[in-house]
Formats: sequence, structure tokens, C-alpha cells
Amino acid sequence: MWFKNIRVYKLSAPLSTDPAVWEQALAEFKFTPLTAQEAVRSGFSFPLHASIKQYCHACQHLLFFALKRQEKILPAAVINEEMQPKLEAMEQEKGRPLSRKEKQSLKEELQLSLLPRAFSRSTLTQGYYDPENQWLVINSGSASKAEDVLALLRKALGSLPALPWLDNHKLNTHLQLWLQNQALPQGFVLGSDAELKAPDDEGAKVKFSNHLLSADEVQSHLQDKLVTSISLEQADAISLAITDDGAIKRIKFHDVLTGQNDELGWEDLTARLDADLMLMASALNQALLSISQQVGAAE
Repeated sequence: MWFKNIRVYKLSAPLSTDPAVWEQALAEFKFTPLTAQEAVRSGFSFPLHASIKQYCHACQHLLFFALKRQEKILPAAVINEEMQPKLEAMEQEKGRPLSRKEKQSLKEELQLSLLPRAFSRSTLTQGYYDPENQWLVINSGSASKAEDVLALLRKALGSLPALPWLDNHKLNTHLQLWLQNQALPQGFVLGSDAELKAPDDEGAKVKFSNHLLSADEVQSHLQDKLVTSISLEQADAISLAITDDGAIKRIKFHDVLTGQNDELGWEDLTARLDADLMLMASALNQALLSISQQVGAAE
């Protein structure tokens, strides 16, 4: 349950904090498995554990939820192998090459016929609502996957006034400063990874990993490039990379932090998961607050 990549959204109006309201709303859009002819389906599932059948799990003031997505896997190589003899047969029958539109139609018909035999793959995207900070934190580095969660939440809850959590213009300015080890968020030090890109569409890119970022060979790139990603670290707590669109990626929680609940064991699964959730959320929220206070929220 330790999040690895997150997208954060700031709410302009508060949501209900009643777990029963959330439970009923999410249950109406619960996940059900794909039918034979469906390619993809999404719905809310159990965020804590499959054995703990709650669509909304309240942990102190936080409300946890999860979106389950199931999709059929049809590799392109399989489709092409099945399609080639059908394509040749149709061209021979018509006495001419098929048009692009006819090929696409044949491909779509073939995909539909293969769906009942295709394997399915499921993914679970978790998140939580923090009413104290008015944040939605989604456990995904992908903007499109996070937006899928928000879209279904919006249907379930009726409204969801969510905005990006940071002012991107201000963030871009701060990324440049942070690489120069200036005006870092409180409690953070500069990490050892950074990516930069020239501002034009086909601009040169450079990536540094496990590198001393204060070195001249790194700093010289600030003359003609913009920072697109940079890593930051908090001692004995958390390390992360923040990108120029506000995503937080490559999150790592320090062993000192993750080991704090080891003495609880796993006999009481809910109690242990709750304890770990609060450790994780507390560390994340402290980091997010420090960054947002330095950069400024989006308006």
C-alpha cells in the first residue's frame, strides 16, 4: 500500500467526510468483471485488501478508495497473424487490394471475434481524500489514469471541483532554483537525479542519475535548458522526484519509517494496514505541504 508515484489534485470545495456516504456512492459504481465481448471495464473496488470489503475505508480523517480496471489483452502479433489469411482471401475474392477503410473494418471485426478467447489483465489504482488539506492523492504517475479515477469519482459523488495542486509556471521557476540548490522546500535537500530539456519542440535532452548535481557539468545546462524532473530527499523519511507537470514519481520511503510498525505484526490485518497507511500518508502530506508552501497552489 506504499504509494510509488502520485498525482495530486486540490479541491476548490469540500467533499463529504462521511464514510457511509462515500461507501454508498462508490458501491453504485462498483467493479464487475468483463463480459466475453467487452474490451475494458472500470469500477470501484476494495482499497485496503480483497478480504476487507469496503469501497471506502476511513483511516482517521482520511478516506481511501480504489479504481479497478480490467482489460483484454490482444497482442498486435496475434491480430496480424489471424488477419493475414483473411485479408488475402478477401483481396482474392474482390480481385483488388482492400482499401484502408476496409482493412480497418476487417481488423475491428477480427478483434471482436478474438475477445472471448483473450486473457484479461486487472490493475488497481488507489487514492485518498484528505479533507484537512483538501487534496485528492492518486497512486499513479500517469495523468490519464489519474483522470480516469477522477472521472468515475465525479459520477459517483455528483461533483468534483478538482484542480492541479501546483501553479505550473511557478513550479517551473522553482525547479530551476532547486537545481542550483536555492529555495528548496523546507526539510528537503537536493537529490542526485535530474532531467533537463531545451525549450524548443525538438530540443536536446540530458539526464543525470546518481550524480553530484552541483557539478559544473550539470549546472552549465541551465544556460539553455529547463529542468523537467529533479529528485529531492528528506532525511529518514522520503525521497522523490518532482516533474514539471506536478507529478511526484519514484517515491521511496526510508527503512526507518517503513519499519516503525513491524512490532505490530500481521495478526490483525486491518490494524496493521491502517497503521502503515497513516505512516505513509503522514510522510506524503508533510512532503506535499512543504513543496506546495514553497511553490504555491494553482488558482
